Amino acid sequence: MKSYFKLSIIALTLIVAACSKKEGQQAETIVEKPKVETQKVYTQSVDQISEYTATVEAFKTNNISSSTPNRIKRILVDVGSKVGAGQRVAILDDVTIDQLKIQLANSERDYNRAVELLKIGAGTQQAVDQLKTALDASRRQYRNQVENTVLTSPISGVVTARNYDPGDMPGALPILTIEQLRPVKVIINVSESDFPKIKKGMKVDITLDTYGDEVFEGRVSLIHPTISTATRTFATEITINNRDERVRPGMFARVKINFGTEQHVVVPDRAVEKQTGSGNHYVYTIENGKAVFKFVELGQRMGDTYEILSGVANGDEVVTVGLSRITNGSEVEIVNGNAAAASTAAADTTATQTAAEAAAQTADNK
Repeated sequence: MKSYFKLSIIALTLIVAACSKKEGQQAETIVEKPKVETQKVYTQSVDQISEYTATVEAFKTNNISSSTPNRIKRILVDVGSKVGAGQRVAILDDVTIDQLKIQLANSERDYNRAVELLKIGAGTQQAVDQLKTALDASRRQYRNQVENTVLTSPISGVVTARNYDPGDMPGALPILTIEQLRPVKVIINVSESDFPKIKKGMKVDITLDTYGDEVFEGRVSLIHPTISTATRTFATEITINNRDERVRPGMFARVKINFGTEQHVVVPDRAVEKQTGSGNHYVYTIENGKAVFKFVELGQRMGDTYEILSGVANGDEVVTVGLSRITNGSEVEIVNGNAAAASTAAADTTATQTAAEAAAQTADNK
């Protein structure tokens, strides 16, 4: 009986000890270091690609109108008509042309007579000069009237607007608008920091929302020589050959320019956090087993990574998982990949061994 009582006391003691050990383990879990995953980051060659948005424009736009208030007699084209350089597009009343033609003929006759008289000594050089001036004025007046009566297109392109009909008196609007579509152009505003990098003739890639991911080739054709003090940018004109005329004025364009490559650290995007209430970004690096808070300057995003312009050095170890559980200076436990699984397996093995030992000890006591 006494032996049975002693065994009961021993069993109770073991149970109390086991419970105490379990409580101790729970206490240790509460104060254990936060577990994080990390990744070493390195310097890489990064394409320096800048992106811009713009609206496609005609390479040239001509507004066809007359400087004389003549009534429109005929319009020879309509919206959508393709025209060539020098092609007649509209004809206005020519009521004064015959009169100007007669006046020009008289001026030519008077001038020629004065030249002949000067040759035989019966005239003066002054008279010849005066008549020459009058003849030049008559020619200009006649030519101007013809140009404003028979209107022609100075460029090859397509008619994009027609504002009047035959019989109308032209007002403030042009009679026709003609736009050149081969090539077309986009104008982007480039940061002044890129002024030394951009060169005339540079190749650029252009996508249009109309055509999805299809890439059109463009070339830098004009770099404006001054920089806006308001925006700190300068205008850059890019032309698209557009032989098939698929690209049309008014389309929304996205322009990518590759300024070459630079060596910068690249980090996983999941390592980068944005500071609440500001536009600043930060990462945590691991130094001597502790988390170190660092502000970073982001470059471009490349898939699931970020280019880092400053804030992280080559070979730094950044936290990728567990950022919400740490603060600056936190001591951490790194559990990367298989290490995390191994840690869990080891903990399970230890628990199993402890249970087996307790069972064996109980059997021996009995």
